[in-house]
Formats: sequence, structure tokens, C-alpha cells
Amino acid sequence: MTLAARLAPRVSPRLVRTAVDVLYPRFEPELRRIADFVPRGGTAVDVGGWYGPWSRRLARRAESVVTVEPVPRLARLLDAGTPANVRVVAAAAGDRGTGTVALWLPPGDQGDRGVSSLVRREIHDRALDVPCVRLDDLGLTGVTFVKIDVDGSESAVLHGALETVRRDRPALFIEVEARIGSPEPVLDFLAELDYRGWVLPGRSWVPLADFDLAGHQAETAHVAERGLLRRTLAPFSRRYVNSVLFLPAARRPGPAGPGSPG
Repeated sequence: MTLAARLAPRVSPRLVRTAVDVLYPRFEPELRRIADFVPRGGTAVDVGGWYGPWSRRLARRAESVVTVEPVPRLARLLDAGTPANVRVVAAAAGDRGTGTVALWLPPGDQGDRGVSSLVRREIHDRALDVPCVRLDDLGLTGVTFVKIDVDGSESAVLHGALETVRRDRPALFIEVEARIGSPEPVLDFLAELDYRGWVLPGRSWVPLADFDLAGHQAETAHVAERGLLRRTLAPFSRRYVNSVLFLPAARRPGPAGPGSPG
């Protein structure tokens, strides 16, 4: 268990939120570049809210934010610690709209590590039964952006959001981890919908077609094993890229793209 995960349950939720909001944009610099792909207004969706760094930043740009978080404790903290224009849905997003699913967590973890998943891996040892929901069933309108960080069940989330994606053509920011599962189902699904991927390995956006994501992740896998604190407070360490921005093929990220400030 990482140092951050050990400390989180022992300090006040407000302090954790503050620390996450300060540190997380260093861990995931795409959050600092949110204006490159999230326009003002409309509805933004945060699937896998954790402690809410994306939800709170999105709340500054979108008219409304819907955050889907399956860990009951984290959903309660989000409900109490996010702006008024954020609606928290305490459920696991997927391709099923009714019933419950097993959410797997590591030993001793209350969701603080952010690695809970519907897909059991070697790090998991216990499960919680949580409600499941399809994004298409949430009554969303005017969706401009969807972030998906679900540690292995990204394809199921996308299938449960197919109507929304086809209708609104939002920007999609998706965790794509070759060490968790093959990225091909996600890539093939979005290619059929005429989406193209972009990554941010440095200061500039690079087309995913020109970036060896699997090779990069294999070379930097040791970085992924470090906790949030170690990865954000080591300024010269190589970045581990594990999220891809997908945009409709005619669009590209940046000030001239869909996220122009205004």
C-alpha cells in the first residue's frame, strides 16, 4: 500500500481534497490542459471520481457535472465535497443498467488507492456488491466530455454510453493500460465511431497513431508502481502515460480545437 493510501483514512477529508487538487495535475498533466478539450457549458461526466480532482475542475467549465463513483465511502465524500453543479451517482458504470456487480479492492483498501475495479486482478482480494448503471440511462443531455478511469472495464462503460456518444460526440478521456488488459477493444470501438486518439507525453499533443503506447508503458512500468506522492514529487522522473484523449476525427486538442476558452 502506498504512503498516500495509508494516510488518507487518517486525515480530514478536506485536507485530502486539498492535497489531491494540488498534486493531481502534476500526476496527470492533462488536467492542467483541460481547456484544450473541454468547452464551457454543457454536461461533463466523470466516471471513476475517486477524491474528485477531475470533478471539481470540470465544475468550473461545465454547466453540470455527473460523477459516477462505485466505492460507497468515496461517493459520500464526493457528495459532501464537490460544488453544487456536481451530481454524484453512487454506482459502477458499465453495460448493465440494473442489479449489482462485484467491485474488487486490494487488501485493507477503502478505495483510497484508486485501483478498485470490476475486473479482478492479482492486487485484489475482496469484493463489495455495488449498484450498476449505464450512462445512457442517466438522462444526460448536451454531453461535451466524458472521463473514464475504471481499471479494466472501459469497454463496458463505452458500450453502456453508445447512444450518448453517437448523439453528442463528446471528447473522451480514457485510461488505457496495456498491463491491465488489451487496449484493442477500446481502440476498435472508437475507431468504428470515427474517433482518433491523442496523448500528452510532453508539452505537445501527439496523435496516438504516432505513439507506441504499449511500448512506452512497458518501458516505464516501474514508474506506474509508485504512489501518487512519489510520482508527483519527483520532478525529473519519466512520465508514465496511461490515458488517451479521443476526439471525433475532424477535431484536434488545443486552443483552436473544441476546448477554446470563452
